[in-house]
Amino acid sequence: MIVVTAPTGQIGRKLVTTLLQRDEPIRLVVRDPARLPAEVRERAEIVAGSHRDRDVVDRALDGADALFWLMPAAATAVSPYEAYVSASVPGADAVVRHGVPRVVIVSALGRGSQIYAGHVSASHAMEDLFRSTGAHVRALALPTFMDNILRQAATIKNGVVSGTLPPGFRMPWIATKDIAALAADYLLDRTWTGQDSVESLGGDDLSYLDVAEILTEVLGTPIRYEPGERAAVKQFLVGRGVSEAMAQSVVDMDLAGERGINNATPRTPGNTTPTTFREFAEETVKPAVTA
Repeated sequence: MIVVTAPTGQIGRKLVTTLLQRDEPIRLVVRDPARLPAEVRERAEIVAGSHRDRDVVDRALDGADALFWLMPAAATAVSPYEAYVSASVPGADAVVRHGVPRVVIVSALGRGSQIYAGHVSASHAMEDLFRSTGAHVRALALPTFMDNILRQAATIKNGVVSGTLPPGFRMPWIATKDIAALAADYLLDRTWTGQDSVESLGGDDLSYLDVAEILTEVLGTPIRYEPGERAAVKQFLVGRGVSEAMAQSVVDMDLAGERGINNATPRTPGNTTPTTFREFAEETVKPAVTA
């Protein structure tokens, strides 16, 4: 029995599809089961509720052989550590209580860098929480998601992609479908042991200038990179109801990115995933922008 948290998110949806294609028994922890496709509801066990809730994860992990743990950051948390670590304590307790042998966690690159990085640093602390359970752990250490560009579909349609990093600063990017494939490999494999980070650099090292150039070629219309100010991003987030601490955490994560927290690991064939940004733009961004 494989338990999947956050099954309606960018990664979780794709992971569930893969596991069902392999005819694996899965149990999904989901706040609103109606958000799951009907076929998924028919084929998977459903535990309704939040995986931040002790009773919910206790039911979900009864008899579990593996757990996929992804903790979405609560926008109104008083700190990123509350959002990631405190929120994950019920899950870690349940792993111990039910003797769950294997846990696959979505985390971030930069562990051990001694650079404070807001959400990223808190995700590393969340890893340590699950390592303390004694379970076998694989923490997927990931860079920026290509899929985040989709949030800018409206502005890209108007010829602009924005960000707060220097125009020529390159960093690794990964597609969420590659993350789901990596997670599925570990969840389906009953032989691995120990506790390790799995550093993945995605398909490309790209600057925002590179992103704009690729989008220009794929969309057939000029796209330019427009740098923004971090203070304005923080103000925007607070205006949307994000707590001061969590908005600052986003800024701290971005600053750490510019300091190279995602660039310390050398790229190799082993840590490069299949999807390039050009492929992602053709398959995903173009349909979203031209819809």
